[in-house]
Amino acid sequence: DVQLQASGGGLVQAGESLRLSCAVSGFSLNDRSIGWFRQAPGKETEGLLCIDASGGVTYYADSVKGRSVAGRDAAKNTVYLQMNSLKPEDTAVYYCATDPSTCTRSRWYGDFRILERWGQGTQVTVSS
Repeated sequence: DVQLQASGGGLVQAGESLRLSCAVSGFSLNDRSIGWFRQAPGKETEGLLCIDASGGVTYYADSVKGRSVAGRDAAKNTVYLQMNSLKPEDTAVYYCATDPSTCTRSRWYGDFRILERWGQGTQVTVSS
């Protein structure tokens, strides 16, 4: 059974950093793509990035480019999202999701609602 669980969220001050994790089970990270998404209060879900089956990362959202580093540890079945210089507008529930498809902007930044499996999110709150 394919499962994902995001963790690592919390309350931080603006300018601080946070590392989110997404633990996966039921599949190998070498076989699937996995992405990070977020939904801010009152806003639509936003696709942030996609990590392909070889570990390559493609960042989609301008809002996090340059401030975030994503990666994975396939041996631990875990992907990471390191977020630096956090801003109050980064406040959101962060989710990870997986799908057998390759990382394409149309799928992982556009039509991501059809991705196969989503995990429960983790809340990130950034105070000013």
